Amino acid sequence: MNDTLRRITAAFAEAGVSGRLHAVDIDSGTEIDAGADHPVVTASVHKLCLLVALHRQAAAGLLDLTEQVECPPADRTAGPTGLAAMLDPVRMSLRDAAYLMTAVSDNAAADLLLARIGLDTVNETTDRLGLTRTRAVHTSFRSLFATVREDAGPVGARALADPRVLARLRALDPARSNRSTPRDMTRLLTAVWHDEACTPEHGAAIRRLLGLQVWPHRMAAGFPFDDVHVAGKTGSLPTVRNEVGVIEYPDGGRYAVAVFTRAANPAATLPAADAVIGTAARIAVDALRARAHADGRAYSPGSTPDRPARRTTAAGPAV
Repeated sequence: MNDTLRRITAAFAEAGVSGRLHAVDIDSGTEIDAGADHPVVTASVHKLCLLVALHRQAAAGLLDLTEQVECPPADRTAGPTGLAAMLDPVRMSLRDAAYLMTAVSDNAAADLLLARIGLDTVNETTDRLGLTRTRAVHTSFRSLFATVREDAGPVGARALADPRVLARLRALDPARSNRSTPRDMTRLLTAVWHDEACTPEHGAAIRRLLGLQVWPHRMAAGFPFDDVHVAGKTGSLPTVRNEVGVIEYPDGGRYAVAVFTRAANPAATLPAADAVIGTAARIAVDALRARAHADGRAYSPGSTPDRPARRTTAAGPAV
């Protein structure tokens, strides 16, 4: 696997990021470790932990996912998507809030759910699942973003271009923010895919929501095949771009991958820094599939790395 690690490291360097990765064949346990146990800030990746905790509560009969919650506009957590971007009062079910939280990373929806089940429940869930390096410390995503504003100072968002300001952001310090490791996140994904995190009914619901995530520019960008399914959850903060997910091939191969990056450039728009998440994930999954092939598990026709299918939409081929 040394060549694989060199290629992953080179891809991160070329994109101008430092990166940590863990990838595992969900069924065989074969793994790629490129900083798998390094502490990282999770940002919105921690919504996966919240999602699992919510469904465990439902499975235990402690809440009903069809329960309706109110979200008045004056009390919403800020954000560019979902409820966070809406202007009028909204009433919806817990499960629909979970959809928005997962599919479009809606901060307001996430805070509705976190207020409903509590921070302690999220941490108890990760503890019980053996995720010993995973911890949520912010009582809401609003409070997480508040630390960024406070640490940036009176200049506001413009200050985030200053490396000295970035260095003091609590949100970017794993010791003072929501945190995990790449290995903990692939362990959580593996538990979800094995129906060990929840009952099969709730595990299927979690997998469905992760599969509905709309962002194609990170992990999914590395797998441009019609017959390969990517289900995941992104996370972003200043200089931070993350995604964890499961890539499923039509021959039955299933691979949990967690990629966490920090960019040297503080710009908010860095396409190469986003795309390298998919590049690194693809390198790792290709290596895992090559190992499986060597062990007698062959690729399915049409899904091999050297024969990508062109991704299409209802309107025609994507460009």
